[in-house]
Order: sequence, then structure tokens, then C-alpha cells
Amino acid sequence: MVAGEASGDVLAGLLLDGLRARWPALTAEGIGGPKMAERGFAAWWPHDKLAVRGYVEVLGHFREIVGIRNQLTERLMKDKPDVFIGVDAPDFNLDLEVKLRAAGVKTVHFISPSIWAWRGKRVEKIKKAADLVLCIFPFEPEIYAKHGVNAVYVGHPIASEIPLEAPRAEARAGLGVGEHETLIAVLPGSRRSEIQYVAPRLFGAAREIFKARPGTRFVVPVVTGLRHVIEPIRRQYAPEVPIELLDGRSHDALAACDVALVASGTATLEAALFKRPLVVVYAMHAISWQMGKRMHYQPWISLPNILLRDFAVPELLQRDASPEKIAAAAFKWLDDPAACEALRVRFEAVHRELRRDTARLATDAIEAVLKG
Repeated sequence: MVAGEASGDVLAGLLLDGLRARWPALTAEGIGGPKMAERGFAAWWPHDKLAVRGYVEVLGHFREIVGIRNQLTERLMKDKPDVFIGVDAPDFNLDLEVKLRAAGVKTVHFISPSIWAWRGKRVEKIKKAADLVLCIFPFEPEIYAKHGVNAVYVGHPIASEIPLEAPRAEARAGLGVGEHETLIAVLPGSRRSEIQYVAPRLFGAAREIFKARPGTRFVVPVVTGLRHVIEPIRRQYAPEVPIELLDGRSHDALAACDVALVASGTATLEAALFKRPLVVVYAMHAISWQMGKRMHYQPWISLPNILLRDFAVPELLQRDASPEKIAAAAFKWLDDPAACEALRVRFEAVHRELRRDTARLATDAIEAVLKG
């Protein structure tokens, strides 16, 4: 297995639960993170070696990443696994899967690349790369069927992990937050390359919010190993603001908060599954932004909006992602309980649609591939 970032590590860990339930003697190894390690996964390289987003940003890591992939390919060619599962990280995994499949290794890609949103021609590479694509959104298998790709909808594993009714009071008590206090969760991303662009804007927004409403509290769930990246940014942009950095605990933060300020990515879906109003923020190197923008097919970038096919939550991107605009968007949610309730109802419908027995459906599909 190869998972290339924190969100992939979480999803791969949940999949490993299902794999081990079906095949108790399973040996799993490759590239992964702490959630996978908890399930007995042997990581030859840590997942954060691949956690880089953006065209320009990846250049500084290109040689190391290619070196890792070459070493991994050589190792897997010598000692072929029964199945290779690439978890997200398509730029790394698809090329590897093409080579392994050509050599007779069964290949599974878990989490379809967003070919319905951008880079649609990538489906041709996926067709060469994967014996099976495990889809986490219900509309994806039909797209693949048109191209002759074996794809199965298995639901989103996080939707089953998160309860339909979040334990809000319990989470607030666990964080020491009073019933009438305002709590804002700040999630600046899981990659160093995105944190350097997004975190200053989010901490700047926290400064603006605290200036206007001094009683507001803030929590920041920090991915393992990134506290030293986030702490200096917090000190620079919001030195006087009561911001608590949490070691992980993103689900506690989302269950407890009144509003979430979130970097675009899997965390936006998690916020939606916790039925929390959110403001989606993203920024990257200007050249990477222009290159990605030209290949994007939809008006939305965040998963909640894509699934609802509507600007249900604000998206503040690049130049629009100013601290002042982020703070203003947060105030709109805080001051409009009726809008928050209407959003909660829509998010609950999404949650129910994505909630499936992912582990069983995924392992059923993988077993079918192994049996030919």
C-alpha cells in the first residue's frame, strides 16, 4: 500500500481494518503513516515524504520523490505482492500501478482522482493502471463504466466513522469550552507546502475575529510532526489570540466548534459530516494556481459544494482569501442560526448517502479481483 498524506493515512487505516477482518494473516507494507502503523502496517518510508501539493511546490522535492518511487518499484518487482493498493496520491501511485500491473501484479486504486472536476484525460492512465477503482462518491462508477474501467462505489469510510449526530456537548467538555462560549476550529491543511500559504490567512482571520469579539476561542488540530511548522506562523500572525494547538483531535475540534475555517481538502468533507458551518480557504503559488485553474471543470473546489452542486459554503481562494474576508464569512455563520440549521439538514442528507459498509464492500471487490 502507498498512502501519501495524512488524509490518505486515515483512509488506508480504515481500509486495513476491513482487510485484516477478511484476511487475518495479512501482511501489509509500503508507504504509510501512524494510523496505518496502528494496524500493523510496516512503513518503508513515512507518508509525509509524498505530502506536497502544487506544480511549483513539488519541484523542490521532485528528486527525492522520484528516487523513492524508483526504489519502491524495484523492491516490489523483486518481491511481488498479491495486490498493490494505491491510496489517493495519484501523481505518485498511477505510474507505479501501470508498471506493476504490466508485470502481473493486481492493482487497486482507492479513491478515484477527481476526473469529474479536472484533468479528465487522466482516465486513460487509470484504465492502464488499475484492475479496480474503489470510489467514495456515488456518481463516479458510471463515469468509469463509460471508459471500460472496473469501478465500485464503496461509500466514504469517514462517513461511517463519524456519527450521524455529533457528540457536541461531550467534545466541548473535553476541550474545556463552556456552553455559551464561541469556539472556532482552524484547520490549515496537512502538508507543509499548503500550510505556508493557508495558515497565515487563517491566523490573520483569527486575529480579526478576536479583535471584534474578544471572548472567542480558537483550536487548531495539528497533524503529527507539523507543530513546529504551524507554531511560528501562529506567533507571527496572531500572537495575542488565545489559540490552542491540539495534537491531532480534528474530530473533537469539529464536533465542538461553532464555525470551522478549513483549507480545501478532505477536512472540508469532515466538517460537513460533523454538520458544522464552514468557510473554505485555499491559496498556493500563483503559477500553480493558474495552471490548475485552466484544467478545472466545475465552479466549486470544496467537496461539500461539489456534492451539493451549490455554493452552500463560501470558498475564499487566492487573493480573495484575505483575513478580513474570512472573518466576515465566519461572522455571517455566527450571526445566522437559521442558515446554520438549513446547512445542517443538507449535510445530514450527504452523510446518509456516503454512509456505507465500506470495509465489506471494498474487500468484496478486492477479493473478486484476486480471484480473477
